[in-house]
Amino acid sequence: MRVVALEEHFVVPALVKRISPDAIRARGFRPRRLPPGGPNPLDLAAEIGPERIAHMDAAGITVQVLSNTGPGPDLVPGGDGVAMAREMNDHLAAAIQRHPSRFKGFAVLPMQSPEACATELERSVRALGFVGVNINGTTNGRFLDDPVYDDLLSAAEALDVPIYVHPHLAPEPVRAAYYSGLEAGAARVLEAAGWGWHQETALHILRLVLTGTLDRHRRLKLVIGHMGEMLPMMLARADDVFALDIGHLQRSISETIVGHVWVTTSGIFTVPPFLAALATFGIDRLMFSVDYPYASNLKGRALLDRVSLAPSDMARLCHGNADRLLKLSPG
Repeated sequence: MRVVALEEHFVVPALVKRISPDAIRARGFRPRRLPPGGPNPLDLAAEIGPERIAHMDAAGITVQVLSNTGPGPDLVPGGDGVAMAREMNDHLAAAIQRHPSRFKGFAVLPMQSPEACATELERSVRALGFVGVNINGTTNGRFLDDPVYDDLLSAAEALDVPIYVHPHLAPEPVRAAYYSGLEAGAARVLEAAGWGWHQETALHILRLVLTGTLDRHRRLKLVIGHMGEMLPMMLARADDVFALDIGHLQRSISETIVGHVWVTTSGIFTVPPFLAALATFGIDRLMFSVDYPYASNLKGRALLDRVSLAPSDMARLCHGNADRLLKLSPG
């Protein structure tokens, strides 16, 4: 069966080298511990060609939708950040052109220059053929509900492409309050893939609801990974506890989120979280993903053998929902 994976990453080392080391440190990037014998995920992320395709083929993955893994242009202010976003998008477009049946792209944007984001998104979709945009968490502590990003959200609506809200590291005050005082490796993982990434992304989506941003942008389409970033188990409680304090909103918390958000399986390959996401969002809102190269294609693909779905529902999960959302051609 055709299998599309949506949260798969690449990096352009030559462009990353142009980012100030101080900016990278300030954003919280720290060296990760590698398993004995490797591989280094960033080495795998840099290659968009035969080696990556071989890994995909071994796992039965037909298409990867690629997005930048940080550090990236969102750390670079002004014209340099705008130029870097263009270069990174052009790099990805060239890689896709070499293997158009295997790769598609999400744009990266110069998030410190909000006035340039809509323009670069439109160029990436109309001129480069990208199918959406990936936003890595907050930018200088600002979420997408900040009014400076209103034109970006409107552009995504007008272009009818989704925004993939991807986790990122916490702003420095949060890091100091929540993740200090631990062994360095444990602190890094707690802040990131072990917990913090997921609660921060859930908060990002909840803020888009509670600020009324999604009421103002009723056609905005959002994607989140990791089986819903903890939201599936919390939506009923959110409806209950927010009931007296959302008179300024047009819809309930759950109605708004389920109406705007698609969920991918990225990085979480056990059945209970899948069942929670399925019960909360429904099969038409679930899409397969791996989180390559930070997760194994083989482990991600094995999830499809563990879940029990009707053939038509399995087709929705594997490719049908992604094909519709991203307007992908099965050919």
